[in-house]
Amino acid sequence: MACRSLPAVMEIYNLDDIVTVSQLRSTVSAEIRKNAHIANPKVFPSTSNQFCYDILKQVIDLLLFKGTEELSNIVTHSKQSHHLIGQYVVGRGGLVQDMGTKDKGISDFLKHTENSCSHCSFLCG
Repeated sequence: MACRSLPAVMEIYNLDDIVTVSQLRSTVSAEIRKNAHIANPKVFPSTSNQFCYDILKQVIDLLLFKGTEELSNIVTHSKQSHHLIGQYVVGRGGLVQDMGTKDKGISDFLKHTENSCSHCSFLCG
């Protein structure tokens, strides 16, 4: 149901310049797959452990409710476009995508003097 609504969401929020429908589809499917570890309560016989069965059923019902409510809020334009961009386009990690290629703040001067200092073994090791 969420993936069928994506073209309308793209039109409502004018997201055509920012993201494609397929990118949004993959983001939505990733959000759904985050809860894939939660098992279906129909797999467990209800007589073996009724308490665990009831809790698991309530958790699944809550996740379904939250997903339906999120979709309803988006389709009825209850969110602003920057909320959608921040949550579904940029992602929860923020704007920084690749931290591995950065220097981590060490200047060229410190890089060159890091191993060459021999007079102060206490500070430079």
